Amino acid sequence: MKREQATATQLIDDDRVRVTRFDFVPGAETGWHRHEMDYVITALTDCRMLLEEPGGESREVLVPAGTVYRRDEGVEHNVINGGDEPMSFVETELK
Repeated sequence: MKREQATATQLIDDDRVRVTRFDFVPGAETGWHRHEMDYVITALTDCRMLLEEPGGESREVLVPAGTVYRRDEGVEHNVINGGDEPMSFVETELK
């Protein structure tokens, strides 16, 4: 099944950080990717994420608007808007 791609808007890319805003219509995805840097996510809206993970596993996660979390480099996944409303978050990658 072909999904619509999330819109990625680069906000900052300097020698210390790369900041990107991601906007998803319902059902849109990032596509499979591996994070090459540690990163911080800030949810701008309630985010009902369907996370496809290596090995064929998937899980659903609700990240409430205003929530901030961090992950180490190496995370591999496809992020899908599993909800009925648009969702948006900002990703800050630490160089």
